[in-house]
Amino acid sequence: MATAETELLIRTRRDLHQHPELAFQEVRTAGIVADRLRAAGYDVRTGIAETGVVGTLRGGAGDGPTLLLRADMDALPIVEETSHGFRSTVEGKMHACGHDAHTAIGLAVAERLAAKRGEWGGTVKYVFQPAEEGGQGALRMIEQGVLEGVDQALGLHVWMGLPSGIVGVTPGPFMASAGEFELTVRGRGGHGAMPEQTVDAVVIGSQIVVALQSIVSRTVSPLESAVVTVGAFHAGSAQNVIAESARLVGTYRAFEVEACEELPRRIEKIAAALCQAMGATYDFHYRQDTPPTINDPAIADLVRAAAEEVVGTDRVRFGAEVRTMAAEDFGEFLLRVPGCYFFVGAMNEEKGQVHPHHNPRFDICEDCMPVAVEVLERAALRALNGDRPV
Repeated sequence: MATAETELLIRTRRDLHQHPELAFQEVRTAGIVADRLRAAGYDVRTGIAETGVVGTLRGGAGDGPTLLLRADMDALPIVEETSHGFRSTVEGKMHACGHDAHTAIGLAVAERLAAKRGEWGGTVKYVFQPAEEGGQGALRMIEQGVLEGVDQALGLHVWMGLPSGIVGVTPGPFMASAGEFELTVRGRGGHGAMPEQTVDAVVIGSQIVVALQSIVSRTVSPLESAVVTVGAFHAGSAQNVIAESARLVGTYRAFEVEACEELPRRIEKIAAALCQAMGATYDFHYRQDTPPTINDPAIADLVRAAAEEVVGTDRVRFGAEVRTMAAEDFGEFLLRVPGCYFFVGAMNEEKGQVHPHHNPRFDICEDCMPVAVEVLERAALRALNGDRPV
């Protein structure tokens, strides 16, 4: 990338980082995106799924596919603890997952494609999405028509699980399907010195937590992948009071849609059996948040080829080792059209940029951003031009 282009890329990311906006509140970010897309020549629609933006541009080289490119815009409700000079200026809000970088990268790619409009055919539909972080922003935008006429989809995530500039992609399942559950155990409270008069919700809840570990180890095939995690356990109020209720909150994940649909049924079955055996009742609620992100093999090969042109074969990881049980609602697009989602490594141990996503000290190595622009642009041009090298 030219120096001026790189400087704009970094400056845009840092500006967005200083002004984080939560799901469906991305008003300032959406305004910046819309202005830049209009200036580049895109036909722009705003207010999709509240704050989403879509820029559409037709190529000048004739007919071709309609390619959806996507960048997410939302931040997280986290108090930032980094020490760099462009910390969040909004208390309690932080770009702790790299969406500031995704938006900046997306704008750079959109402007590059516009500048090369005569070199590609078909149509680019660039989607800047709100509410990826649990707000089902992708599904909301799909429900409002952003996938109409789309043939393929591409997207990327800067990723702390890989060294800066390494590209990771794989055909097939790439990121997991994810859901969340809440279980409330209802017993009978009483004095800690007289347990025989009570039904101890803490004991029952604890046994449920332990028993849930058998779901993956004993009811899921070792050849498949799944996770059941209890992330919070709330019960009790004093050292000499047996708790009347206990609340367990957790997540379940799998690479297969059917497996993820089965997991909450198994969680409830275990809870029901233990509560019945120990004289308690329960309330159980769950929600399926995101489907798995499953890459089309041919388009994954296209992305690999584009990445190898940019960073070389030795800096591309292609295979199951880059899969993760983390979830991403780009999978909603890939349920409906073929496409590919890939990682660009953002970790740099020498610079101390090692903290994971959703951590208050999260920070990316910005050297990964020009790599991301180059790979995504080349992959887009390959898709638009029938996978011909560019």
